[in-house]
Amino acid sequence: MSTGYGLLERRPATSARRRRGLDNGQRPGWLGYGFLTAVLLGSMFPLYWSFLIGSGDASTINQQEIVWWPGGNFLSNAAAVLAADAVNFWRALGNSIIVSTVVSASVVLFSTLAGFAFAKLRFRGRNGLLVFVIATMAVPTQLGVVPLFIAMSQLQLAGTLWAVILPAVVSAFGVFWMTQYLSQALPYELIEAARVDGASMIRTFWSVALPAARPAAAMLALFTFIATWTNFFWPFIVLDRQNPTLPVALSLLQSNYFVDYSIVMAGVILSTIPLLILFAVAGRHLVSGIMQGAVKG
Repeated sequence: MSTGYGLLERRPATSARRRRGLDNGQRPGWLGYGFLTAVLLGSMFPLYWSFLIGSGDASTINQQEIVWWPGGNFLSNAAAVLAADAVNFWRALGNSIIVSTVVSASVVLFSTLAGFAFAKLRFRGRNGLLVFVIATMAVPTQLGVVPLFIAMSQLQLAGTLWAVILPAVVSAFGVFWMTQYLSQALPYELIEAARVDGASMIRTFWSVALPAARPAAAMLALFTFIATWTNFFWPFIVLDRQNPTLPVALSLLQSNYFVDYSIVMAGVILSTIPLLILFAVAGRHLVSGIMQGAVKG
């Protein structure tokens, strides 16, 4: 007993020493902050370069000397993008918001359902089915374009937003992500307690599993929204010019014989602004999800 009490008494001191070590010896120094600053600047440079071109005129991109200060034509170039009849910017913006929101919500819901089943339920073929789902991530998207387009045409969905939404309602990465998170973040005792209280499996998922999966679900929703917002390949194939998403609409700015890259880059900046707003709003959920996943791992 004395040995046990001795261990219990020494634990706070060990924890205190670890905290002191983290406070004193493991803080990032100037080298760490310098590396993070370089990564930040490198990540922001393409966006700033697009803004430089978008704030100039048609001759800016052909200048021999690089000018690092923005010009004064960004508002006029942005107005030209908004007023372009071929682009139909506001309709494309609304379509992108609808598609990205619906796809993100469906991916989070179905991936969390599947992740809960794979992580906490016992059924025949569970491991093999999970391996099959993960293996589908190795199949290139381009291999399924032709049969998928034929299927959408036979269902008379080609040219509509449903042709973009339905193939993306669930993702293999989302299922794998939520399976890995729930297997660590959700104890079996909570599920058993809910079942003993008379809750059905759906009620257990809604009241127990879904709140526990909230940080990972927020990250998955953010990543899915960004991937859907910037997706160009499949919407370009299945949608027409009268009903495009934003990346497809902006590609129409390059359909002329002469391409004014200042207007194209202004359109790129306009399409990036909603994503920047989303990061500013949902950034804390991203950081909390990463930290909780690290602690639980």
